[in-house]
Formats: sequence, C-alpha cells, structure tokens
Amino acid sequence: MNKKELQKIKEEAIKSHIPIIMDETLQTIEKILKTKKLKRILEIGTAVGYSSMCFSEFLADDGKIDTIERDLERVKEAKENIKNVGVEDKINIYEGDAVEILPTLNYKYDMVFIDAAKGKYPFFLKEALRMLSDDGIIFADNILYKGYVMSDYNKHKQRTAVRNLREYIKEVRENPNLETEILEVGDGLAVSRKI
Repeated sequence: MNKKELQKIKEEAIKSHIPIIMDETLQTIEKILKTKKLKRILEIGTAVGYSSMCFSEFLADDGKIDTIERDLERVKEAKENIKNVGVEDKINIYEGDAVEILPTLNYKYDMVFIDAAKGKYPFFLKEALRMLSDDGIIFADNILYKGYVMSDYNKHKQRTAVRNLREYIKEVRENPNLETEILEVGDGLAVSRKI
C-alpha cells in the first residue's frame, strides 16, 4: 500500500470538505481490529475511498471489501484513488443507492462500517445484521451527529436524521445478540459486537 499517496488523498479530501473518517475514529477502530484478520468487510458510504483503503490493512490475504456509493463523481474519484494506492484487488465498489443494493447482497461480513445517509441508519442496521458473521462487528460513524442526538435541541432540517439515529442507538442497545458501546470519538461511534 502506498502510504504517501493515501496521505495525499486524505489531505485533498479535507481541503475539499469531503467528509472522511476522522483520525480519532479511525484510531479507535484500528485498536479494536488490530488482532483480527477479516475475510470480508462491508462499507456503506465510500466517498473518495479513504476509509476503505485504511480498512484494507485488516483484511486476511484473500479478504475483500465491498463498498457502496451513490454519487457517481465520488465513485470515479474513489476508483482512481484506490488504484493509485495499490489496493484495487481488495476493494469492490457498488455504484448506486445502498437502500437498493443492500437487499441484493448475501455475503457474510466480519465487519460493517456505516457512514452514509443518517436518516437511513435503522435500515442499514437491519441489512447489516442479516449479513453479519458470528463474531462480527458493526461500526456506525457520526452516531452523535454534532451532539444533536443526545440533546433536546434539533433544527427542523435535522429532525429525521436525529430521530433515526436515536432509533439506531435504541435498537443496538436493546438487541440481545449485540453488545454495544457508544463512544464519544470524532462525531460519535457506535460499536456493536455480535455475541
């Protein structure tokens, strides 16, 4: 993996205000994953491919990442970035809306990373649980959404996102098959392990 190129992609994304995984969030996930060798990872929300490329380090030798992105401009950029970093054999991009693509997938995933439309998190969770392998783990990024999720305040514009993120948190906490922690790193990270 070309780390120098990866760093360049990260800096470019930050400069262009493209939402990528925050360092603190990535470090937390890396700590959790460092002893694992994952066969298959599902990522919902590719953006420019930065997090996928970072996660590719935790794949077993024949491991694969499936990532979904609906913005065709971003897909193009992600493909180029992934090629430049030298991990195109490990990452497969599905182009289109995750709501339509997820129900068509039937793999077992050791890890699912949710980082797409906030209002769709409960749906993403349902699909992730269907495909999660026995000791799999789900990470949901931006779960606290600028602090709105845990406060009474929410602008009309964010109401649906906030309601659905709260619903997501409630579901992962109440699911008897999951052990969930909500971590205050980055913009909030929900870590749910299958038990």
